[in-house]
Amino acid sequence: MRLATVLRVLWSHWTYRPLQLFALLVGLSLATGLWTGVQAINTEARSSYKAASSTIVPNALDHLERSDGLPIALQTYVELQRAGWRTSPVLEGQVRAEDGRLVRVIGIDPVTMPEQMAELTTPGQPLQDDIASEPASNGLIAFLAPPHRIIISTDLAELQDERFKRAEWIESPNLPFNTLLADISFAERLLGQPGEISRLVLDPKQSRSRVQLSEIAPQLQRITNRSGADMARLTDSFHLNLSAFGMLAFAVGLFIVQGTINLAFEQRRTMCRTLRVTGTSMQVLTLALMLELLLIAVIAGGLGVVLGYFIAALLLPDVAATLRGLYGAQVSGDLDFHMGWWLAGLAIAVAGTFLAAFWSLTKLIRMPILAANRPRAWALMSSRSTWWRLIVSAGLMAIAGALLIWGTGLVSAFTIVGAFLLGSALLLPDAMVVSIRLFESLARRPVAQWFWADTRQQLPGLSLALMALLLALAANVGVSTMVGSFRLTFNGWLDQRLASELYVRAANDEQSVRLQNWLAKHPKVDAVLPIWSVDTRIGGEKGQVFGIADHATYRDHWPLLDKTASVWSDVAKGRAILVNEQFARRNRLNLGESVTIGEPATASSLSIAGIYSDYGNPHPQALIAVDLLTNLYPEVPRRRFAIRVAPQEASQLASQIGREFDLGGRALVDQASIKRRSVDVFERTFTVTQALNVLTLSVAGFAIFTSLLTQSAMRLPQLAPVWALGLTRRQLAGLELLRGILLAGLTMVLALPLGLGLAWLLLAVVNVEAFGWRLPMFVFARDWLMLGFYGLFATALAAAIPARRFSKTDPAELVKVFAHER
Repeated sequence: MRLATVLRVLWSHWTYRPLQLFALLVGLSLATGLWTGVQAINTEARSSYKAASSTIVPNALDHLERSDGLPIALQTYVELQRAGWRTSPVLEGQVRAEDGRLVRVIGIDPVTMPEQMAELTTPGQPLQDDIASEPASNGLIAFLAPPHRIIISTDLAELQDERFKRAEWIESPNLPFNTLLADISFAERLLGQPGEISRLVLDPKQSRSRVQLSEIAPQLQRITNRSGADMARLTDSFHLNLSAFGMLAFAVGLFIVQGTINLAFEQRRTMCRTLRVTGTSMQVLTLALMLELLLIAVIAGGLGVVLGYFIAALLLPDVAATLRGLYGAQVSGDLDFHMGWWLAGLAIAVAGTFLAAFWSLTKLIRMPILAANRPRAWALMSSRSTWWRLIVSAGLMAIAGALLIWGTGLVSAFTIVGAFLLGSALLLPDAMVVSIRLFESLARRPVAQWFWADTRQQLPGLSLALMALLLALAANVGVSTMVGSFRLTFNGWLDQRLASELYVRAANDEQSVRLQNWLAKHPKVDAVLPIWSVDTRIGGEKGQVFGIADHATYRDHWPLLDKTASVWSDVAKGRAILVNEQFARRNRLNLGESVTIGEPATASSLSIAGIYSDYGNPHPQALIAVDLLTNLYPEVPRRRFAIRVAPQEASQLASQIGREFDLGGRALVDQASIKRRSVDVFERTFTVTQALNVLTLSVAGFAIFTSLLTQSAMRLPQLAPVWALGLTRRQLAGLELLRGILLAGLTMVLALPLGLGLAWLLLAVVNVEAFGWRLPMFVFARDWLMLGFYGLFATALAAAIPARRFSKTDPAELVKVFAHER
């Protein structure tokens, strides 16, 4: 028989059962859409990183900046130039446009900027060539002289603001979003910062005869370009987390696909037998089935890519806010269409479809030509898969256990999570069978005994949908436990770290001295605690060392994870050091071990007396006595302080300090403001994962719905005899609805320990590998009850339609069952 004829015969199945085709297309589209949406978000974010790294960003090259964070005076820049330092000034700030958006303004000096800073390209050619080679009206004079040429990111093309409209605009797709590049003189007027410089970018080719920096500008420090690697490590962990959730959602969607494909193969076994006995070879039949699957995969993949685009567009603003707030990464909130993730979406749809159909195709190929006409043939073939499932589950659990003991790295951590979840899901059908057999043994009435026996018989057809529900429920339990634990820990940690009521930073050394004297005489001030720090090496790594005073604020509030008996007295006497958890874990350091601080030639060795939590900081950090800090680093800036005052007096004291010393904004901050901003960033961080949890649970609910609906017609041979024995259609429909709810409830009970295990892995393994710190684990029974309610409600809703459909079945259809050979 010709291939085209075989294809038409096979496709006739879908025309008679459009609901199955709908379930298959929707399941595959949802799976592809969730995966593609996550990949689109990651692609857009990485494109933004790349664009930002190729522009005039503060850390693109080594640069000089003030250690206190204040602007550099123009006179300092002139003195450095005269002393042989090749530098280029950069002024950076933000200005709020008339439409409310914050525009990042970067002012540069095109005459002195290094060649490496000219990697930014405008439509046509590099920036320096664009400025230097064009006529005066469009070249260097146009960039430097009024009304000025400015280069803007493409999202600012429709910006309505008279301050910008006076200039000549050139759009550049390589600038980060909401960014404007202009001559430094134009940026000064726009930002209202005349004569100020944010940083001095160093030309890689420096003169060997230049004067030492400490002699000409001791208040400046050289910052090495290392933020790119740090940013990549942090954001990579974030994107890997998103990819893991995308893959989980895709796996849940594939359960729908596999369940529907298996059902279609089961229903078409007679059709396949007929094709075989009429002369169709197994090669032609297999090829036809594969072409059919390919067509379905391409259609569903295309729909999934479109769905993924809308999912990504919906979630990207929250992702961008998270990456900006948590990591400082500049990511556009707008989504562009990239051919890469479109093709990847189609590819994974095709791969997922054939993966889901692999077992069914294998069974069909191995089944003898006349075996399919026996009703038990397919069931017997299916029962053999139980042993394979158990073997695969045991293998996955062994992989997870081995990696848990010997594995390192973030990829290993996520492999543990994946193997643990998939291995547990594969055990679900057998756990269900054991549980149902227990209930069956307790049943005494005939209807109850039939109900449990029939439920056990239906498990093979519902097992994939229940696996999807198990994974979705476990993911929700695990992630909600992780987020809740993080929230409790984070809030407690903020209360400990932000024990002081006010935080102030003086503008210069003279103001700092006056501020300390004024605070020392103020009757309502309980204590003034220095927050002095220096960038140096800790154990050979670049980090930050803080000096702390011997005060009850630290003894009572500082969050120590491990400590010696005399930790605070040893630190106060300059004999010991406190290090953050990240540094201690990365170097496997314990209490009592020695750590050096400072450059190798002048390093000092101190014993570790305590390890403290330092969430959100990827760099090494340490605390020593403030007197020891000033002895080791006499030039340390001494302008930042924490002020202890009665909470009810904090607002009044802040107003007095602001009036007396003309301080405000970021120079004078109260505890509540810092905590509020930190909590806001935290809440935005988990918005995306919570949204993906909801979507995954929705897909699992749809899996239950499609499984029950597509099998409802096949239930007639099992239900008709019971109806004939006296049970009404309404009673049978109620039992069908009850069966779905009981199976969902049992799945929820089994999902709880799996979800708690997932939460432990996320907190104790993934989080440690990704960020370097471990969080305590808390349980939230109320969340479990709410999740159980949603799961049961979704299942009841999914089971209600097939049950109602059966209750309306014509009795004549039930009678016809007895005329069938089955």
